[in-house]
Amino acid sequence: MASDQEFVDFVVDQFDEGLNVTSKKMFGEYGLFSGGKMFALICDNRLFLKPTDGVRTHIGEPVEAPPYPGAKNCFVIEDRLEDGPWLNEVARIGVRELPTPKKRKPRKPKPGG
Repeated sequence: MASDQEFVDFVVDQFDEGLNVTSKKMFGEYGLFSGGKMFALICDNRLFLKPTDGVRTHIGEPVEAPPYPGAKNCFVIEDRLEDGPWLNEVARIGVRELPTPKKRKPRKPKPGG
């Protein structure tokens, strides 16, 4: 089941403007980005935070599950979706701890086209 745009918009609206959280549709679900880093996923209308040590500490005892079949476990956030200040803090921690994505090399044009 794909996530609803309404749910994605609700989650993104919980974050302060300073974090500049954006969503991007990816493979029928959504990635959440801040500072050029994907720090969370929304799959099946559930929020999954990428696991880092600081996020684990902030959450306390996180529920872990894969956001989609074959994926690594992430931290599932269900009961604090409306707690904007808490979500902002956990997002800041995660974004700070996640590595900066590597620059992609430009694709070479295909021969004959």
